Amino acid sequence: MKRNNDTERSPRETPEERGLIVGRNPVIEALKADKLIDLIFVNPEAEGSVKLILKLARDRNIPIKQVSEQKLSSMCDGMSHQGVIAMGACAEYKTPEELLEIARQKGEDPFLIICDEIEDPHNLGAIIRTAETAGAHGVIIPKRRSASLNQTVFKTSAGAASWLPVARVANIAQTIDMLKKNGVWIYGTDGSGTEYTKERLDGAIALVIGSEGYGMSRLTKEKCDGLLSLPMKGKITSLNASVAAGIFMYEVVRQRALNK
Repeated sequence: MKRNNDTERSPRETPEERGLIVGRNPVIEALKADKLIDLIFVNPEAEGSVKLILKLARDRNIPIKQVSEQKLSSMCDGMSHQGVIAMGACAEYKTPEELLEIARQKGEDPFLIICDEIEDPHNLGAIIRTAETAGAHGVIIPKRRSASLNQTVFKTSAGAASWLPVARVANIAQTIDMLKKNGVWIYGTDGSGTEYTKERLDGAIALVIGSEGYGMSRLTKEKCDGLLSLPMKGKITSLNASVAAGIFMYEVVRQRALNK
């Protein structure tokens, strides 16, 4: 059964430990203080100062998600949320252009990971952790239908989310087009692709990791320069997204080391 990344948590964690800001005044003060906020959950039936919260959030381009009163109550363990909860971010987002600049400043070919609707924060955290250890220059995630830089991701990444920059974009397809214009080859990961060790992966590379349940979106897949697959020898025909991502990433590491 798939878990909901909005409420996923350890039973011992308080709302504060999960990075949640609960209630109208705390959320307003956090917004006015320019604290890092990843997402705001709001009951669409709430009125009054919630309108100010929505305006402040839109001014800062913070995503807003409409949820029910019951959902809000379950997220904050019954605390008085007054129709609104904000989720704090564990790091500031970059732009894809900034990720390319990081590679340029290091004198290295760009090595990026694009997460196409990875919804489980544990998977995203694990991907960020592996990407950091593999020397990637950054991870790219979409604004919608994706886990984000919340406290669960931070903990699962073992702190790597503090070191590896993450860009959050409105449109993955447009971002791929921009990367291609900058000389980056885009390789998707899909069971129909070429076995991963048989492709050349030592230049400017972006690996696309598809969602846990459905893989890459159709448009993303069409925009890839090539598709990579893993040989499946057993009865199970797929791997956990973060495990598969780690295998692909370290093939890039291996090939880059051979071609130095």
